Amino acid sequence: MVGVLTLLTGCAWFGDDGTDRTQVLELSVGDCVVTPQDVQAELTDVATVPCGTTHQMEVYALVPDALDGPDAYPGADALTAFADGACAERFADYVGVDYRDSELFFTYLVPSTRGWSEGDTTVTCLATTTGEPLTASVAGSER
Repeated sequence: MVGVLTLLTGCAWFGDDGTDRTQVLELSVGDCVVTPQDVQAELTDVATVPCGTTHQMEVYALVPDALDGPDAYPGADALTAFADGACAERFADYVGVDYRDSELFFTYLVPSTRGWSEGDTTVTCLATTTGEPLTASVAGSER
């Protein structure tokens, strides 16, 4: 299963719910993310938590210069196709098993039109679950 989230420009600050709010452009490999409560077309920040805390997603790859960073926004379809391949290719290196053999899925954040115009050409790949929440890092878990 693959999903897509669109990201915008984006530091971390402490949220009222005990999570850190991290701007999407500041996410790093290994960051654990709580799924947003509300569906949003564009995200500027997400809730991050220590990986030993209940979460649904974990950043496992950052792919800079998507589509070689053309000047003009390449469009959502082109970015989604690129992210599908780029994130699938990097999944096993982080989790330890091919995504097709995994109990986990992947999704990604792709730049929005506005983000792209501001120089954001990075795709953020996230391992996720549709079942029980994660309570540990998935790095090397072979899940």
